[in-house]
Amino acid sequence: MAEQKKQNEALNVEEALTQSEAFLIKNKKSIIGVVLAIVVVVVGIVMYKNFYADPREEKAQAALFKGQSYFEADAYEQALNGDSIGYMGFIKVADEYSGTDAANLAKAYAGICYAHLGQYDEAIKALDSFNGKDQMVAPALKGAMGNCYAQLGQLDKAVSLLQAAASEADNNSLSPIFLQQAGELLVKQGKYDEAIKAYTTIKEKYFRSYQAMNIDKYIEQAKQMKK
Repeated sequence: MAEQKKQNEALNVEEALTQSEAFLIKNKKSIIGVVLAIVVVVVGIVMYKNFYADPREEKAQAALFKGQSYFEADAYEQALNGDSIGYMGFIKVADEYSGTDAANLAKAYAGICYAHLGQYDEAIKALDSFNGKDQMVAPALKGAMGNCYAQLGQLDKAVSLLQAAASEADNNSLSPIFLQQAGELLVKQGKYDEAIKAYTTIKEKYFRSYQAMNIDKYIEQAKQMKK
């Protein structure tokens, strides 16, 4: 069991890193950072969480299922707004089945879809409406909100959310990603001491993470820029 947990965490780290590299701040078309990590976590919940508490929950989960197919195919417009053959879309699932677990999850999916479509204000609203305290999902969505604010140029809010997400997650899979993203934004703002602090936290607290392997380079760059 312990070995399987380690393997799962390693996979989460690798996939999260891939997404972090794919969505850098310079990329103006897409949300940076943790989307893949969020997808992995959210889809895992859908697969393993029991949505069959009552008939309404069953209907909500069934409505959500088709949207997941569109989502996984990168058809974000259809996933969000529905199609012409009976699927209502994440927005309507969240509205019509309000109060169910599936509707709550639809809000998370909707937020990620909006982000992929470049509609960052709507993404923030949808992600913020998600209600959950899971130590992976909730921080991941908060980190996604931070990335949306970064795309909108609201860097102080972005940094604050990314740092909060890192603190709430407090694991080697997500926290180093959020801290590194926060550090990059702080460097962009010329706040080199704060950036160094964020990077150093990765080095000292999350030293087993993938990000920690190269974090000395980021620390040194920030120190050089500070001079």
